[in-house]
Amino acid sequence: MDVVVAHAPRKRPKPGERRVQILQALAAMLEQPGAERITTAALAARLDVSEAALYRHFASKAQMFEGLIEFIEQTVFSLVNQIAERESALEPLDGPPDAGTGTRQAVKVVSMLMQFAEKNPGMTRVMVGDALVFENERLQQRMNQFFDKIESTLKQCLRGAAEFSGSTTPSMDTQVRASVLAAFVVGRLQRFARSGFKRLPSEHLEASLTLIL
Repeated sequence: MDVVVAHAPRKRPKPGERRVQILQALAAMLEQPGAERITTAALAARLDVSEAALYRHFASKAQMFEGLIEFIEQTVFSLVNQIAERESALEPLDGPPDAGTGTRQAVKVVSMLMQFAEKNPGMTRVMVGDALVFENERLQQRMNQFFDKIESTLKQCLRGAAEFSGSTTPSMDTQVRASVLAAFVVGRLQRFARSGFKRLPSEHLEASLTLIL
């Protein structure tokens, strides 16, 4: 007597789950050193679905990259807010804030960005624009705005430190330090991505930040 084996039907992903899977697969493909332009065909093959299935969740590949950028923005600036809250809690209740508070906060923001990049190599390629070269121009503009916001955050952190140091030009000093720090962050992330993720952004980080600040 022949035995008929019943195959369990493929489990359908929950609403929103497939969208997350697509973004995770795209990020994983970006982690491959020297990866060429990623096509929707290759992405669909990795997920074992049709290209049409991808477009049921994203109107275009550019929209998929926007999903990654949204993840970067939400994660990073949520962590920035946490750092600001923790540092504020350490400020003295009476009298002016500690002169080193802003500098510590800036250092922690930079360190957090380096750690984020090391944990998310694929996202790093998006952040520095390597993965966006062949994509919609507005994606690169959005990442430029991300780093502009990082620089503004660093400037806000360092403003108090410049004032407490007795600088005669605190605004200029703050702007210069913030722009140098932001450029340092971008440079470290670019080196990480273009080294095939071998040169870690956190390499000699403490010594480097001591020289800058």
